[in-house]
Amino acid sequence: MTKTLKVLSLLLSYPTKELQQAAPELSAAMEAEGLITAPELRALNGLIDGIGKGDLYDLQARYVFLFDRTRSLSLHLFEHVHGESRDRGKALVELGAMYEENGFNIAARELPDFLPLFLEYLSVIPLDEARDLLNEPLHIVSAIKERLRKRRSPYWAAFRALEKIAAGKPERSDVLGLLSRPDDDPDDLEALDAAWADEPVSFGPGENIGECGVDRLAMQIRAGRRPAQDATGQ
Repeated sequence: MTKTLKVLSLLLSYPTKELQQAAPELSAAMEAEGLITAPELRALNGLIDGIGKGDLYDLQARYVFLFDRTRSLSLHLFEHVHGESRDRGKALVELGAMYEENGFNIAARELPDFLPLFLEYLSVIPLDEARDLLNEPLHIVSAIKERLRKRRSPYWAAFRALEKIAAGKPERSDVLGLLSRPDDDPDDLEALDAAWADEPVSFGPGENIGECGVDRLAMQIRAGRRPAQDATGQ
């Protein structure tokens, strides 16, 4: 297991008492593995300390405010490239199939593109393969990092670490394309309701299930860079 990826998965999950209790061990596990450099580790220690010592209810409220109520910070990767179109449903099915083919079972309550779940999967496969897979949605990771940095959120450190772990660098044009989209105001409840008032995701048998992991994920991400289909598929 790649412990650093597992730790990042935990840090980007909904804060719990168990996570708080484990906080002192998280930094030590990453330092021992040596996958990230001292500057990234120092930045992550700020996030870890805040989680470990903060009021749990405040931490949970902050998490919901950032990642649940702010669509531009959504931790569901395909949300950023497919929205709620039918293409996202197909991509989710295919990503879930990739997990299953590699013996990685997921809880029914989580969608396959949820970033903490994706990182947990990456933590249990060979590191070289994990880095290649992480490279595919890296423009999404980088865009979220920039939005969090502007908000001065300690969570930005987790996304910075992911950038350093990935096999390459994202296309700058792809990052700028995501950053050019409106950045939601979670306090504007009317706009929030309108932003989420899309057709529900459709799930069904996907095509190209036989594609290998990196190629499959790359295909799903590339498809999202094209104009999204509407709910009728036109």
